Amino acid sequence: MQFTPAQQHALAWTGLAGVTALVLWLLGPVLMPFVVAAVLAYVLSPMVRSLQRVFGGRLPRLVAVVLVEVVFLLLLVALFTLLIPILANELPRMRDQVPVLVERLQTDIAPWLQAKGIPVVLDSASIKAFVLQNFSTSFDDGFRQALTSLRIGGSVALAVVGNLILIPVVLFYLLIDWQRFVRHVEALVPLPARSAYDSFVNECDEVLGQYLRGQLSVMALLAVYYSVALWAFGLELAFPIGVFTGLAVFVPYVGFGVGLVLAILAGVLQFAPSEALLMVAVVYGMGQLIESFVLTPRLVGERIGLHPLHVIFALMAFGQLFGFVGVLVALPASAVLLVAIRRLRAQYQASALYRGV
Repeated sequence: MQFTPAQQHALAWTGLAGVTALVLWLLGPVLMPFVVAAVLAYVLSPMVRSLQRVFGGRLPRLVAVVLVEVVFLLLLVALFTLLIPILANELPRMRDQVPVLVERLQTDIAPWLQAKGIPVVLDSASIKAFVLQNFSTSFDDGFRQALTSLRIGGSVALAVVGNLILIPVVLFYLLIDWQRFVRHVEALVPLPARSAYDSFVNECDEVLGQYLRGQLSVMALLAVYYSVALWAFGLELAFPIGVFTGLAVFVPYVGFGVGLVLAILAGVLQFAPSEALLMVAVVYGMGQLIESFVLTPRLVGERIGLHPLHVIFALMAFGQLFGFVGVLVALPASAVLLVAIRRLRAQYQASALYRGV
């Protein structure tokens, strides 16, 4: 059976994609730190170039890479340093107020539901006993138990610590030689396909780069907004819930929904139900309007084409197929597939089959 040159090219690229997917699936745990570092390098590399341009090209790339990576790592450490003490102090308080919430539901909500013909009976004593039995461990004790579990599972602990050390090292070398790695990949492209490859990669870079960098800006601004807005209403857990909601919008709708539920629970534990619902309605309603009509159109752009449903499906599908590594490559892969589908659709609409010639 003879294949045309176009069919041979299609088969070759399909085989290459299949081999790549198989390698990712087989070497997922080993590739994890390298994939994480590659994604971070893709995001941080423009910052290194911008820093060098600010100094008129006189700043060595080594110094620029060190500055960018150190600032990035300090931001991560600062985030965890701020969140952990707050969680350590507030989680026990939430645990202690769960029985109070149960009693409030028993006295306020249950009669209203029964009046509507819905029989509801809450055994407050059993719920209190369950909470005290299963959530009596303090944050410090839980942290010590987690460390003990890591010591027992030595291989798991070694893998976690090894990845935490390896990712910054790999990120450093990728940022130093990012352009060289890109040129090595381009050198493997056949010369007749170089023009099409350059056009395809540039379009992918535009779609993915604008989405990732814009989405990071949206996440940071929303984290600040939700934290300040919830704090203005007097919510004690305003900072951790606000930061979580802002960062979780990376997964459209799902992250917002989880943050909304957390804010409702924290508000009901601290305020009256009507006050808690008013706070959540105002803060999260305004947040959704700001995100949808101001931040996302200006910072991300509506012309990218990555619909929220595409993002959710890509994250779930690649996570199911390749685990955590799949989640990391979901957005890059979906951006590449999006560009490829656009081009295939354009070729199909220009074909004789579509035009009926």
